Amino acid sequence: MELVLKIDLDRAAPVYRQIVDGLRALLVAKAFKPGEKLPTVRQLAIDLAVNHNTVAAAYRLLAEEGWLELKRHHGAIVVARPSPAAKPRRQRDFVKRLRELASLAIAEGVQTRDVAAQLKALARNLKEEQTP
Repeated sequence: MELVLKIDLDRAAPVYRQIVDGLRALLVAKAFKPGEKLPTVRQLAIDLAVNHNTVAAAYRLLAEEGWLELKRHHGAIVVARPSPAAKPRRQRDFVKRLRELASLAIAEGVQTRDVAAQLKALARNLKEEQTP
């Protein structure tokens, strides 16, 4: 599969975080199979026109999360990752971040019903992507 990531230099989120978030979304959607190789750090850096250290930092974070195995001279390999049960603290953190994001959208003029509809659609799409 061809890796499609978009980086927006005007966003407040650092580039490495955008890479992590984009790759994680693809991994959650099972766009890559366990054992499959991701592009090399160098290749992805060239494709995204960013510094290779930025891509390396993103790959390291995903490896710490259990999504990738990093092997010298073999690159980043997708690993089988069971879906862990959410810990209560993680659940609270997630709800807090989601509330902050929804509040920001509403503060910027997005209607509450539209925020709710988008969240429902996103949850539905994620569930469909995870169903084999």
